[in-house]
Amino acid sequence: MAEPVEEPSNRPSDPWGRIRNLKSKSKRNGSDTWLVVAGSAVLGLVVATGAVLAAGPWDNGQRKAERQLAAAEHPTGGVHHGRRLPGAPEPAPSAPAVLGALDTVTRSAPQDPASLRTALAPLIGAPELGTEIAASVVDTATGRQLYGQDAATPMTPASTVKIATAAAALSALGPDHRIATTVRLSEDARTLTLVGGGDPTLTPAALKSLAASAARAVEEADATGVRLTYDTSRYTGPERHPIGKNPNLAPVTALMVDEGRLDGTDRGPATRSEDPAGDAARAFAAQLEKAGTKVTGEPREARAPGKARTVATHHSAPLAALVERTLTNSDNDIAEALARQTAIAKGESADFAGARRAVTTELKKLQVPTAGARLADGSGLDREGRVTPALLTTLLARAADPERPGLRSVLTGLPVAGFTGTLSTRYQDGTDTTSATGLIRAKTGTLSGVNALSGTVVDPQGRLLAFAFLAAGSTAPADAEAALDALAAALTGPAG
Repeated sequence: MAEPVEEPSNRPSDPWGRIRNLKSKSKRNGSDTWLVVAGSAVLGLVVATGAVLAAGPWDNGQRKAERQLAAAEHPTGGVHHGRRLPGAPEPAPSAPAVLGALDTVTRSAPQDPASLRTALAPLIGAPELGTEIAASVVDTATGRQLYGQDAATPMTPASTVKIATAAAALSALGPDHRIATTVRLSEDARTLTLVGGGDPTLTPAALKSLAASAARAVEEADATGVRLTYDTSRYTGPERHPIGKNPNLAPVTALMVDEGRLDGTDRGPATRSEDPAGDAARAFAAQLEKAGTKVTGEPREARAPGKARTVATHHSAPLAALVERTLTNSDNDIAEALARQTAIAKGESADFAGARRAVTTELKKLQVPTAGARLADGSGLDREGRVTPALLTTLLARAADPERPGLRSVLTGLPVAGFTGTLSTRYQDGTDTTSATGLIRAKTGTLSGVNALSGTVVDPQGRLLAFAFLAAGSTAPADAEAALDALAAALTGPAG
């Protein structure tokens, strides 16, 4: 769900004005004072509710909870609700946090690499992992590798490559960047053009708001009707991913609604539109008609005429929120969009090849070990992609660096073991890994014969560790996932 559309209007609502009027009345009649209190309370609830909704379903309050936890210093953790009366009991202590604060402060002695090797040794060779396994574990505070097995060996990353895609996009564009979808009106007011900016999260509600603004502009120009065109030129190259038609990814185009999904879902495989841009334009034409603007003929693909002016704009959620949604839900459509947005920012062609070059360049700027890496796509669906465990753990350490707050959503977007996203159903089987439920946040990766897990965990010494386990050659995906979960769980300390 995208953020609410910010639609220009000459008649803005003014709840504060109504409150001022109530205050004026209360001066004349003290009995009306309660209206001010009630109005303020209702308004407060509306504002609070709007703030929660604006965070998006992929946030789950996790980011806010981490900030509050990091700021809390009271040793008992109790919540104080205003002034405490004499003789009243002390606040009850808070429950232990599910997830530790995302900081890199050393809380006690550093992790002992020897004990880590001992803990992982019986697990790293599990036959369920397949024929190849590469691993890296680093202390994010120091960047020191605490454990490695072929950590510099390029492996197929599957969806863990989304960590690299997200970090590159945040580094190139910043966490507050928003993707714009615009409508332009020709100088003679006879042609409207819907211009795609590359936002795969554009919604029907956003199209409706864009149409309302565009219809007002047409009416003000005294036009009786318009032709409609749509512009997808912001992206270049083939729309189809190298894997071909696939329910995990729509054609990659600069204009689409709800990721081209046709079944009402917002994550996972789905029936996809064969022509997302054309479908978006036809839906926009229908909204224009409803808004009172007659559309002549069928929408056609074309750039806006010269001297056309922008009459409506919709902005996506901030890039940080898009990154969180990408990582939590393993969203392939947003991941490919992030790669292309990075390409545009770096002056590369907005296609698969340009995105590969741009993401690689940005990772080098972050001083990440890219030797042997091939960022074949943004989503990890391409089996030709290669990264090393060391690349992933270095990126996670960069995201945990207090000097790089712009990368923090790479960590906050990672699924939480047993709770959110692609880890919501894992770490709940009653085995030894259950003790790690809620303590691990990690990005999953799965292709045929390929399984991966990369993320962060707070170790028994209170230090934030980054890990990456990449496996290939497995024949039983569920067993391979369980083996990966056991490796990550071992980093949290002894079970029980």
